[in-house]
Amino acid sequence: VSTQSTGSNTRYYTVLGVGKNATEDEIRKAYRKLALKWHPDRNINNKEVAEAKFKEISEAYEVLSDAEKRKIYDQFGGEGLKNGGMPGAGGGPGGAQSFHFNFGGKGGGFRDPFEMFREVFGRSGMRGMGGMGGKGGVRFGGRDDDDFGDGFSGFFPNARTSLRKSSPMEQHFACSLEELYKGTVKKLKITKTITDDSGKTRQESKVVEINVKPGWKAGTKVTYPREGNVMPGVEPADIVFVLQEKPHEYFKREGNDLVHTVSITLAQALNGVKLNIPTLDDRKLEINIRDVIYPGYEKRIAKEGMPMSKCKGSFGDLILRFSIKFPTSLTEDQKVKVKEVFKSVSWRQ
Repeated sequence: VSTQSTGSNTRYYTVLGVGKNATEDEIRKAYRKLALKWHPDRNINNKEVAEAKFKEISEAYEVLSDAEKRKIYDQFGGEGLKNGGMPGAGGGPGGAQSFHFNFGGKGGGFRDPFEMFREVFGRSGMRGMGGMGGKGGVRFGGRDDDDFGDGFSGFFPNARTSLRKSSPMEQHFACSLEELYKGTVKKLKITKTITDDSGKTRQESKVVEINVKPGWKAGTKVTYPREGNVMPGVEPADIVFVLQEKPHEYFKREGNDLVHTVSITLAQALNGVKLNIPTLDDRKLEINIRDVIYPGYEKRIAKEGMPMSKCKGSFGDLILRFSIKFPTSLTEDQKVKVKEVFKSVSWRQ
């Protein structure tokens, strides 16, 4: 972003609203007042204009708060600053010079206005004024706050303590086991109410995408910081999306394992059974069980469970459990035959 300066040596004074004979203290107080008024985070409904004003105010303060720069500016105007203290031929129409803010502090040009803001207001005290472009939370406080007396809290209602942050707002979203097995992308809508300093409200919505990774579990949380309702003097709440798992027709999840309960007859339990088990990735597992299946028996199939989200390439197991159906009655002849069969078998302890 750039602002234009001609040879005029009064514009910076006009920007800050001070006279050319203003003291260092008057310049500092003017900057503090205007920087608070035009900070982009306090002008959410007019942010583009606020950003330009905020940068212009910072540019003016950087020059007028520095005795050497101010002296050059008073004598030669913007051209003198651009040319190391001497008026130059100019870099544009009419000798206009283009000054650029230097974000990050490298190279030539003006300082990052947000870094200057943090420096002037200090790094202890009030949280909650995030800068643009990922500049992070600015904190107000320190002895200089007293320059404004009670008026300072008028700019930020909770300036002397800290911005109260609203409790996180939880929203649930559901995934099937198939989606949790393979991974998926969920598109979810965030709608928030924005209240400005005058009490007027408006709603703002946006769609966010959650990249659900294979193996995620119920209760997994995805947080979008400061996406909740916006109110003056209150730091917006975080929006927390909480994963819920949809019930499945065949499987129940236990950690990284999948459990499938098979209903078989007593004859199958005693003689063995062949099973075809569908998988979450659309395969069929053919499982031949020759063991005697007793109450509490489980068959574990290695690596056929859920993927482990924190251990790529690893899987839990598939556990088969059995519900054994017994006959409702037997004839006397059938009972005799059963007794004969079981005379010579070995029994589980």
